[in-house]
Amino acid sequence: MKTESSAKPYINPYIGGIFLGIVLFAAYYLTGNGLGASGALSRLQIFILDLFASSHVDRVAYFAEKGGGPLIAIDNSSVLMLAGTFLGGMISGLINRRFRLETRRGPQITDRQRWIFAFIGGAIMGYAARLARGCTSGQALSGGAVLSAGSWAFMLCVFAGGYMLAWFVRRLWQ
Repeated sequence: MKTESSAKPYINPYIGGIFLGIVLFAAYYLTGNGLGASGALSRLQIFILDLFASSHVDRVAYFAEKGGGPLIAIDNSSVLMLAGTFLGGMISGLINRRFRLETRRGPQITDRQRWIFAFIGGAIMGYAARLARGCTSGQALSGGAVLSAGSWAFMLCVFAGGYMLAWFVRRLWQ
């Protein structure tokens, strides 16, 4: 494994934003949909559940509507986009010498606590994404790109909530 000092510097955020905009445009052009991950994760979950309990998938209307059939369907490019995102991130980490197993945390918290907080936060975000019928990337990037007022209001609330919560947890990172 390489040391952190040998990693390439991060891309300029303005250049990265331009690239993200190009990727979003390409996603709309090629698939007819924007960016987002929760739909693909939901489809993957239902596909796996269908392997073990297909009668349950058939009985639950939500599962039956989303599941059944092949995982990668012509009419649903979200699973391919999720796989591409994972592979692209992995390739980027390898090229930029940042691909390693690590737990990033502040000095006031243990690795175990960081993993517990990450799991709890991830579970809350996953539940909220299903409850809201979409994830933050789909809502902010895709909805914001088409000037959806709800998406803009959502992102303002996300940033406001993040700043308010940061006041309580900042001591863990100092």
